[in-house]
Amino acid sequence: MATIEQDMVHFTALRDIKLPRIFRTTFFLLLITFIATVAFLIYVPWVQNVAGRGVITTLNPNERQQDINALVSGRIEEWYVRDGSAVTMGDPIARIADIDPQLIQRLEAERAQVEVQLQAAKSAQATAEIDLRRMQELYEGGLAARRDYEQAQIRVDQMRGSVAEAEANLARTNVSLSRQSNQLVTAPRNGFIQSITGGDAATFINAGDVLATFVPENSERVIEVFLDGRDVGLVYVGAPARVQFEGWPAVQFSGWPSVAVGTFAGEVIAVDQSAQVDGRFRVLIKERIVEGEEPWPDERFVRFGAAGQAFVLLETVPVGYEIWRQLNNFPPELPAAATAANASTTSVSSQQSG
Repeated sequence: MATIEQDMVHFTALRDIKLPRIFRTTFFLLLITFIATVAFLIYVPWVQNVAGRGVITTLNPNERQQDINALVSGRIEEWYVRDGSAVTMGDPIARIADIDPQLIQRLEAERAQVEVQLQAAKSAQATAEIDLRRMQELYEGGLAARRDYEQAQIRVDQMRGSVAEAEANLARTNVSLSRQSNQLVTAPRNGFIQSITGGDAATFINAGDVLATFVPENSERVIEVFLDGRDVGLVYVGAPARVQFEGWPAVQFSGWPSVAVGTFAGEVIAVDQSAQVDGRFRVLIKERIVEGEEPWPDERFVRFGAAGQAFVLLETVPVGYEIWRQLNNFPPELPAAATAANASTTSVSSQQSG
């Protein structure tokens, strides 16, 4: 039987036909692409994460935006600041004058009168105590009746009551005078006057009315984000995160945080134990200092109340697994640190119950 090679000798035209170069090139390109895709899906790592949006705030309540209230009732006599003014601790903000311009003088005169009454009551008490000791000696020597000795004791008790009443009146007078003397409202700490809401000069206000809105400076910033209830179980205190601020240029690659541009390192410091009204959970993330990375932008670029987004980093898995997980709507992997923390908590609880 003649072979194909032997037959090809007789078909010279067919023997000269070869596979076109473009087909061979396409085949090798497809083969290389397939191999590269498989290698990419198997060997390239992907950092799983859960994302949430929120705003910039602070942990310390004293460092948050706050209202400055009037300490006493009266009329605004003078403003020392305006919207946007920078103030330091103790700087005057406004002066409030009572509707009675002679009130402080009257209170000072009343205090002087009460002090005189207190001194007289103390003198009378000292005299009564001397009489009591003298009467006790006479009674013990049989030279005075028991009734006279008891009357001396009653006078001492009455004088002590008078002294206590005078001291209470003096304390009330001092409190009233102190409250009326606090008519100069000052800044509680360094910061800025965001807005003045107390009206103009000569406006009557009541004690507790808001005079101005104050924003402290140099506060410790955190970002407050809200996560879905399905993801909050994967987040734990101490988990690393990447933070992106609204208005700050950024190129975000959620699965490859090392190549992202314009994002900053963060760390989870608190996770709410109960959900908000809408079913989401609040997570607080603070700045994390990482060698070789830029710190969070200055406060003038990222102000309190500005929006932001955070990506809490979880386990590192192959890209292929991550694609398969998302196609099947499976949850991310539980971080090893969270598993260890849960195991430690469980063991401690069992020991306590035991």
